[in-house]
Amino acid sequence: MTHSLLIVEDEEGLTDYLKTELQFEDYQIYTASDGQQALSAFENLRGQLDVILLDWMLPKLDGLGVLRRIRKTSDIPVIMMTARDYVGDKVAGLDTGADDYITKPFEIEELLARLRVILRHKKTTTNRDQDHNYRIGDLMLNTKLRQVTRDNQIIQLTQREYELLLTLMQHSGETMSRDDLLNTVWGIDFDGQSNVVDVYIRYLRNKIDRDFEASLIHTVRGIGYVLSANYQS
Repeated sequence: MTHSLLIVEDEEGLTDYLKTELQFEDYQIYTASDGQQALSAFENLRGQLDVILLDWMLPKLDGLGVLRRIRKTSDIPVIMMTARDYVGDKVAGLDTGADDYITKPFEIEELLARLRVILRHKKTTTNRDQDHNYRIGDLMLNTKLRQVTRDNQIIQLTQREYELLLTLMQHSGETMSRDDLLNTVWGIDFDGQSNVVDVYIRYLRNKIDRDFEASLIHTVRGIGYVLSANYQS
């Protein structure tokens, strides 16, 4: 199956290289060389794209600015590219809504592996629940619309946040270990840091618990997390 990918990169040589390599792997490639072009391409290709490869440093509008605008209306998977291997950059990208990041220079095999993981999870999530509504208290998740609301307020989530919340809601009332969540949401072949679950739980809490009276995500000390409206510690 051919997947469509938008490369947003202002270095022409790198764009040409990535385009050649990814087309060889049967990707349909679109390109943009600055932030404004990226937003225009995204709007023109809305519904056709499977993933966006987005550079951090771009003319006219930087990658974070592009990502913020995309996240207002879409949860399309986004991999950020950065030439600086700073933890602060990675945290900023993830906080803004990136699903993954890759540090320049990188080998094409690493990028292909990251794309496979993201696209596999996207397909799994789409096929797993085509038309289901989940409700925990005043929190609702509709898998057909991929829409999350709490107290009738729409909550925007990245793809990874959505998958994590969906997993917790499918197992509401059950304590899920960090390993269970890591294997289900990131995959058993994930080779990143093990504390990524705790990081994304914090992101979810900031979006679905922080501004509401009752907390729904609870920590089970030494084990993991549980999503429940009636949790007794």
